[in-house]
Amino acid sequence: MHDNFDYNHIYEDMKQTIMTLLLMVAFTSAEAQVMKKEKDGTYIVNTTTLAQDVEGYNGATPVEVHIKKNKIVKVVPLKSQEGPKYVAKVKKDMLPKYENMNVKKGTVADVDAVTGATFTSEAIKENVKRGVAYYKKNK
Repeated sequence: MHDNFDYNHIYEDMKQTIMTLLLMVAFTSAEAQVMKKEKDGTYIVNTTTLAQDVEGYNGATPVEVHIKKNKIVKVVPLKSQEGPKYVAKVKKDMLPKYENMNVKKGTVADVDAVTGATFTSEAIKENVKRGVAYYKKNK
C-alpha cells in the first residue's frame, strides 16, 4: 500500500474534468438551441450565439425573434448589459414595429432607431435581421 498516495490530486483532476465536460455540454446545448419550433407552429430564434459580435452601448444585445407563418409575432430582448431605461425605450417604441412584419419578402424592413437609445436600437435591429436570416435559411 502506498502511504504517500495523493488522493486530493486525483479528486481535483476529476473535479476539473467534470467541470470541463459540464461546460462543454452547456455550450453545445446553447448552440443547438438557436431555433426551436413550438407546438403551435411558432419558430423562436435566439440570437445569443448568432450575433455575439453585435454590441449595443454596453455589450451584446441578444433577442428572441418569434416567427409564425412567415411573420414576426414579437421580438423579446434577452438579458444584456444595456441600461434598463434604454431597453425599456426600445421595447416600448421600436419592437412593436416588427409585429406582423413579413419575413418572406427579402430582408426585414428597416425600423427606425429610438432617439436616446441609438446604440441599443441599432444592435437589436442587427440581431433581428440575423435571427430572421437564420429562420429563412433553416426552417
